[in-house]
Amino acid sequence: MKKTMLAVACVASCVGAQAQSNVQLMGLADLYVGSMRMAGDAQRSSVVGSGGMTTSWWGMKGTEDLGGGLKASVAITSFVRLDTGDAGRFGADTPMSRDANVSLSGGFGSVMLGRGLAPNFLPTVAFNPLGDSFAFSPLVLHNNVNLAGRFTRNNPSDTGWSKEILYTTPDIAGLKANIHYQVSGLSGKKDVGGNLMYFRGPIGFTAYYERDQTFNPTVSAFGDGSTKTVWMLGGSYDAKVVKGFATYGQSKTDLSSLKQKTFSLGASVPTGDAGKVLVGYANSKVNTTGVKRQTLTVGYDHNLSKRTDVYTMVVNDRITNFSSGSSFAVGVRHRF
Repeated sequence: MKKTMLAVACVASCVGAQAQSNVQLMGLADLYVGSMRMAGDAQRSSVVGSGGMTTSWWGMKGTEDLGGGLKASVAITSFVRLDTGDAGRFGADTPMSRDANVSLSGGFGSVMLGRGLAPNFLPTVAFNPLGDSFAFSPLVLHNNVNLAGRFTRNNPSDTGWSKEILYTTPDIAGLKANIHYQVSGLSGKKDVGGNLMYFRGPIGFTAYYERDQTFNPTVSAFGDGSTKTVWMLGGSYDAKVVKGFATYGQSKTDLSSLKQKTFSLGASVPTGDAGKVLVGYANSKVNTTGVKRQTLTVGYDHNLSKRTDVYTMVVNDRITNFSSGSSFAVGVRHRF
C-alpha cells in the first residue's frame, strides 16, 4: 500500500511539474508562386517566394508558472526564407530577428527584455484585411517596404526593436497599451514609442507613436543626425457580413519640412466557414514633391484546416512618374 501511494505521489508530482512549465517548438511556413511587378520595375519577374501572407519563421517559446499569478516566458524565434533555405528576412538580417527575449507577466501586466515588436507592428497588421503580408498588403508595403529611388516607406524604423524594454498593461475592458523603449548604446540616441489597442464587440481602435533616432536591422543609422517621428490612427468594425478597416498616419523628420502621409481602407468579406474575400487600398503622398503612391490588392483566402490555408492575390501598384505595376500570386500557408 505504501509503495502504491508513493508511486501515485511521484506521478502526481511529475504531472504537476509539467503543468507548471511548457516549452514548444513552433513556426509558420508560407510559400507562393507568382508573376510580380511593382511600380517602376524594369520588367516582370516570375518567382517562387517565401512569406506571401505571413513571413515564414520557426523557433522556440516557453512559459513557467511561478505561482501567485506570476509567469515567466522566453521566446527565441527566427525568420526564414523557405524559397532558398536562408535565415532571416534578407541577407543582412540577424539570425533571431523575430524574437529573442524573456518576460515576466502577472496582474500588473507584463515586462519584456530583449528583441521584440516595435510600436508600429501590431496596429499596422491588426487594422488591415491582409494582416502582416509584406508581399501583398498595401498598408504594410507603404509603411515598411522601400522601393529604392521611387518611394520611401512611411515608417522610418523596423517592425522589431533590439535591446528593448517593453511594458504591456493588463487588459482593461478591451483596452491594452504597450510602452516601448530601445537602448541604443549611442550617446543621447534612443527610440521610444507606444501604442493602444482596443477591441470590444464589433469595434476596434488603435493608435501608435514612434520617435526614432537609431537604427534597426532594416535601416542604416540616421547619419544626418535627424529624429524621425511617425504616428497612425486606425479603426475597424465587424458587421458580420463584412469587416471594414481604415487608417491614417504621418511621418516626418525634424531637419526638413518633408512629411509623408498615408491613409488606407480595407474590407474582409466572409464567403462561408472556410474562406473570405480580402480587399485593401493604401494611398501615400509626400508633401514637398507631390509624389504619390497608390496600391490596391484584391484576393481570396481559403482555410483547408485550422492550420493550413491557400490564397490567391492580385496587386496593382502606381507611383507618380513611374510605370505602373501589377502582380498575381497563389500560395499556401501552414502553421505548426
